[in-house]
Amino acid sequence: MRLEDLDTPVPVIDLDRVEHNIRKLQTYCDEHGLRLRPHIKTHKLPALAYKQLAQGAVGITCQKVSEAEVMAAAGIEDILLSYNVIGKQKVEPLARLACQSRLSVALDNELALSTVAEASDLAQKSIAVLIEFESGNNRTGVQTPQEALELARKVGEHNYLAFEGLMTYPLGTLAAGFLAEAKPLFEHSGITIRTVSAGGTPNVWSAHEVEDVTELRVGTYIYHDRSIVGSGTAHFDECALHVHATVVSRPTDERAVIDAGSKTLSSDLVSPEYGQGYGHILEYPEAVITKLNEEHGIIDLSNCGAKPLLGERLRIVPNHVCVVTNLHDEVVVQRQGQVTGIWPVWARGKTR
Repeated sequence: MRLEDLDTPVPVIDLDRVEHNIRKLQTYCDEHGLRLRPHIKTHKLPALAYKQLAQGAVGITCQKVSEAEVMAAAGIEDILLSYNVIGKQKVEPLARLACQSRLSVALDNELALSTVAEASDLAQKSIAVLIEFESGNNRTGVQTPQEALELARKVGEHNYLAFEGLMTYPLGTLAAGFLAEAKPLFEHSGITIRTVSAGGTPNVWSAHEVEDVTELRVGTYIYHDRSIVGSGTAHFDECALHVHATVVSRPTDERAVIDAGSKTLSSDLVSPEYGQGYGHILEYPEAVITKLNEEHGIIDLSNCGAKPLLGERLRIVPNHVCVVTNLHDEVVVQRQGQVTGIWPVWARGKTR
């Protein structure tokens, strides 16, 4: 089967570009002495996680317990869960994960710590703990190095827990400042920071400039998307996932409608300087996808010289590729225009 034989809308992955992206970042990490721990929330595919591991990744990162369960069931042995795990409902699943893999968990509060401790006691297996700290995202993370130290001390009060280090997102000047303050504080207290794990594809090529970072957690790099291209981290010819769509209506000369709406494309926007609308159309870069309904993508063609015809197929680079992955049960994989497989997205919809 060739690409033009596919029904639309459909996400299509270029495996040659995927492998290029994996090699490129792994080479960078190897050159700078950084461990790479890819975040699989971008692709949610054990097959691609294994490609990352084969190139030298030390393990993987998952965002939710249910996502990690899929990867552990596929035989992946080293997993970081980079999300606060809270509640009695999480204890048994987390304990099972600890029995299946070398498990690490990041957290920023004592309630999450007690959940992880209960799971490790149930499994009678060691779980490594990283303390997440705030570095400019205003999301999760302790606010000060002193808070991180106090939580690290509490980790040592539990039989099967071991303090591993610190974790943050995004990586930048605020992270560097936090680490510079935290390092002597921990040293004075006799607590070793073995790992400093940092995340974020947009800043990935400058990660080595932040002193004390030992590990990178990045996900989007395997596919890239419009936001990553806009940040200057990649080029459109490195984007490995395209959504193929068909022009199903041309109501006016300046408007086209495609069969890909909010159920297919991410409704996320990018910064205005990166572009307008809900994705970048490779064949018509001046066109703007101005609106998404569930099944309709409305395209403004007023700035286009050449314009798409009714029935024409278009390739769209999503604004945010991770969301697109989670919208689809299957993805098509191809090499040089030839379909090589249709893969179930095994970890899609895993939100617990």
